[in-house]
Amino acid sequence: MKVSVVGTGYVGLVTGACLAEMGNDVLCLDVDPNKIRILEEGGIPIHEPGLDKVVERNVKAGRLSFTTDIARAVAHGTIQFIAVGTPPDEDGSADLQYVLAAARNIGRLMTDYKVIVDKSTVPVGTADKVRAAVADELAKRGSDVQYAVVSNPEFLKEGAAVDDFMRPDRIVVGADDEQAILLMRALYAPFNRNHERLIVMDVRSAELTKYAANAMLATRISFMNELALLAEKMGADIEQVRLGIGSDQRIGTHFLYAGCGYGGSCFPKDVKALIKTANGEDQELLVLKAVEDANERQKTVLVNKVVKRFGADLTGKHFAVWGLAFKPNTDDMREATSRVVLAELFERGATVTAYDPVAMAEAKRIFGDEPRLKYADSPNAALQGADALIIVTEWKEFRSPDFEKIKSSLKTAVIFDGRNLYEPALVKQAGLSYESIGRASIQA
Repeated sequence: MKVSVVGTGYVGLVTGACLAEMGNDVLCLDVDPNKIRILEEGGIPIHEPGLDKVVERNVKAGRLSFTTDIARAVAHGTIQFIAVGTPPDEDGSADLQYVLAAARNIGRLMTDYKVIVDKSTVPVGTADKVRAAVADELAKRGSDVQYAVVSNPEFLKEGAAVDDFMRPDRIVVGADDEQAILLMRALYAPFNRNHERLIVMDVRSAELTKYAANAMLATRISFMNELALLAEKMGADIEQVRLGIGSDQRIGTHFLYAGCGYGGSCFPKDVKALIKTANGEDQELLVLKAVEDANERQKTVLVNKVVKRFGADLTGKHFAVWGLAFKPNTDDMREATSRVVLAELFERGATVTAYDPVAMAEAKRIFGDEPRLKYADSPNAALQGADALIIVTEWKEFRSPDFEKIKSSLKTAVIFDGRNLYEPALVKQAGLSYESIGRASIQA
């Protein structure tokens, strides 16, 4: 099948590459010539494990190509995926200007039947706006070319996006056009060989499904984080509580890990957008508002622990920070807890040496020439001269450290662990104090 994908970010590039992997003829469009140049030169403009190999393989096979030519992209694909950004507006609602611009370009240039697929995360009712935008462009040129608008939300985790696309839990298609449904079934047939994963529903239900899924996962995280704060005060261990409730099949084990708050490009934005959407329908989503508030508070927990140990004025103190990305296996720092932690430390007069396996270039872009922030080329190098260690991201390489090395490098033998990576008894045995989330403080 001939497929065009508008946008080469996480969603667009993964979608295009994985559809090409299944034998489709895919053309990816981006208005940013720098992104297209990088892709045409064999690079990848984002960090996503395994994606580079899929792109390389399908470019070489002639199934995947890239362009900045809008007319070429519209002419190419019968199926037109819109996978552009929907950043939050100042009021928290999703900004649809890029989605609607893509829709208008398709309407302005299409000459035969198109299935226009909203792949971006968009509020309920966006398909109607896309349909209207296309219709308006067709009316301007007196054309009666037929088209359908489909909602096909993505359920991709950054850091595991390729695997999520190739082995989906479900494929949601919101459509009311039989021809469009037939084409979408054909496109996704290779992903359904073991059992049927494709769920067809009305467009608005599909749009809401994406927001509902992310809101539910964010709710589980904030719920556990709130319980973690309570566990600390009551002398309970949130890790034991997690095992106790996770064994209940009605609850399950996923997204029950307490930590220092969620971030990234999806959960914060989508929770805000769903709250805003509900407000537009004169309904207040009380649970989600609490989820958002709890998450913002959770991002300050690590610094609060530091202040409790070292005092409110951190002038002259220097900290090692392990982890800058909002989660492992990505360089994404959007809404990352590390940004809050660093800002709070700087405001209190502290300096930092940070290490992250892949996100330091992104940190340099965000923080620029911040004089209070330096970068190390290894976890151990970040420890040199530090008063304490703060762990923000649960990268695998942090899971089995040399505790003796940590102790000998730090001026004060204390670890502030925002991801509960270690068994407290092991840390104590090494002569280190240990402050984690939802567990009793361990004093060396």
